Amino acid sequence: QVQLVESGGGLVQAGGSLRLSCAASGRTFSNHAMGWFRQAPGREREFVAVIKRNGYTRYADSVKGRFTISRDNAKNTVYLQMNSLNPEDTAIYYCAAEVSLVVRTTPSEFDYWGQGTQVTVFS
Repeated sequence: QVQLVESGGGLVQAGGSLRLSCAASGRTFSNHAMGWFRQAPGREREFVAVIKRNGYTRYADSVKGRFTISRDNAKNTVYLQMNSLNPEDTAIYYCAAEVSLVVRTTPSEFDYWGQGTQVTVFS
């Protein structure tokens, strides 16, 4: 069982930056791939980034070059550094975890979810 708690969301002007954190409980954090997803009003939840337990990362095309996912296994925490934010990045951001050996980017393939943190970007 893994419990996830996101933090770091907020209100930021376009062009600004935010860093999201996701703290995980349990001793098996290092065995899990960790992902970030987001959901804007009226839209489906979409993949943002994932980091496998070996450090391999993958990003959605819409955030590539602007967002960076990282993890600190000693702190049971995964981060999402978001730079050059624009209003289209406004959404609730969710942290998720799963234990497969392949790279997964679909929400239904993730086993554990946090409650989400709101990110609002204004122009």
